[in-house]
Amino acid sequence: MPIVRDFYNMKVREKSHQLTLEIYKITQGFPKDEQYGLTSQMRRSASSVPTNIAEGCGRGSNGDFVRFLQISMGSASELEYQLLLSRDLHLIENEQYQFLKTQVVEVKKMLGAFIKSIQ
Repeated sequence: MPIVRDFYNMKVREKSHQLTLEIYKITQGFPKDEQYGLTSQMRRSASSVPTNIAEGCGRGSNGDFVRFLQISMGSASELEYQLLLSRDLHLIENEQYQFLKTQVVEVKKMLGAFIKSIQ
């Protein structure tokens, strides 16, 4: 019998969803010439975190679930770098960078603990 998980009730999914909403808000202010560049990359990276959590919940084994959580972790790491790049390109203020970086690091810690608890 497959394992059924409800991603709506997962704290890490909720935290990563809130982070995604924040990323969408800040990238609205990015220059139009970044629409298909950094804006798109950051939105994809951010939304990939909760998306892969949700997809992993629909898989039938712990191994599959862990693999999707690891993909989420990779996407969070991509976003962490893209935030640094955005700051260094002066697209976001240092305060925004610090706040969002803290949020990403928290999501990564939650994912790491979750992965460890399943393995």
